Amino acid sequence: MPAPERIPSRGLTEAGLRTLLAQGELTVLGRVRGASNAVLYCTVAYEGEERPCVYKPVAGEQPLWDFPDGTLAQREVAAYEVSEATGWGLVPPTVLREGPYGPGMCQLWIEADEADAADGSDDGSEAGDPGAHGLPPLLALVEDEKPGEGWKAVCFAEVGEGRTALLVHADDPRLRRLAVLDAVINNGDRKGGHLLPAPGGRLYGIDHGVTFNADDKLRTLLWGWAGEPLTTEAVEVLGLLSAGLEPGTALATRLAELITMAELDALRGRVAVLREAGCHPQPSGEWPAIPWPPV
Repeated sequence: MPAPERIPSRGLTEAGLRTLLAQGELTVLGRVRGASNAVLYCTVAYEGEERPCVYKPVAGEQPLWDFPDGTLAQREVAAYEVSEATGWGLVPPTVLREGPYGPGMCQLWIEADEADAADGSDDGSEAGDPGAHGLPPLLALVEDEKPGEGWKAVCFAEVGEGRTALLVHADDPRLRRLAVLDAVINNGDRKGGHLLPAPGGRLYGIDHGVTFNADDKLRTLLWGWAGEPLTTEAVEVLGLLSAGLEPGTALATRLAELITMAELDALRGRVAVLREAGCHPQPSGEWPAIPWPPV
């Protein structure tokens, strides 16, 4: 499957969007509720162009026991850099910059495509409806023991009153690419709400603050391909990424500014393990495999 079209930029290239985010005037419009860290909804304007964006100041980050304080914004940018190196463009343009509340991450706001969100299971059942139970469009809870055609099983979940349902995600090549990226960056928090279908058939992943840990932290809802062979495309991309992470390359130099050397070495190691195994990783059993809350 060919790579999807780049972000609809209304006249701006990817580089232009990064310049806008990095140098534009930030205006805070409000706070995104429900996040554990400060997430501010803003506009950014530069040379006659204006876009909505998200600004996450380092000062608003909550300390975590397993990540150095004040590093989540850098990890978000590192996730974008690795995503761009794959050629898949799975993370919206993201930069580090100064803002009204100090340094932080600034990322292009992606408006979810509700029409795309409604496209899901074709089995006609209420339980298989991707909109059922308030779940994101690419996830569903089904009453059956096995997923229907076009879906991959994740786990059984309690839905109240002593009932359980099978949590499934779409057998979608966009999600599969994201599952590979998450394994590479060691994403410890791939929730359903971090999946954003966008106009034009694009899919983005957001919220990559808890990534790149040197220890295995992979927690995700995208376990449906666990143990299955990687696609030919993914194998080729991992080969290119391996070469791009060699010491002295532009990508390695940039990542060294954002994560520690131990984390950079661990990143190279994960790419090497994926290439050697040739298959999607499976839960290690040493760390909770599913993030909480899952959505």
